[in-house]
Amino acid sequence: MAHIATKTNSLASLSDTVKEICPDIPDDAWHLGNIKGDTIVIEVKSSVWSQRFQFERFSLAQAFNQQTNGAISRIDISVMPFLNKAEIKQPVLDKPKKQMSVQSASELIEVAKNAPEGLRQKLEKLASHANKTK
Repeated sequence: MAHIATKTNSLASLSDTVKEICPDIPDDAWHLGNIKGDTIVIEVKSSVWSQRFQFERFSLAQAFNQQTNGAISRIDISVMPFLNKAEIKQPVLDKPKKQMSVQSASELIEVAKNAPEGLRQKLEKLASHANKTK
């Protein structure tokens, strides 16, 4: 557990370093991924931001190397197009006023008269819902 807390604190500190070196890159366009050996992964939203980090790769690697006393010396930049994308909420649609005409409901009842018991009950139930919207 202590290892996880240390890693989280390290990532927060390294994230602040990225913000200092690249203040023009919005916070929602990137985040620090995992640390694998001597490599840290920077995940970005698009290839545009990936290119921007490529320009700063050397500066960032030097800063990370100095800050971690040589534990991190390489940077891997990964494009993650769905990074930090908020869930798209579906609009709440109003309940349709009327889906079935009275004539269709009466035709369902006629079909139900000659249908097997299970199907007859379902058809009558469907027809009764349509009649409620009169």
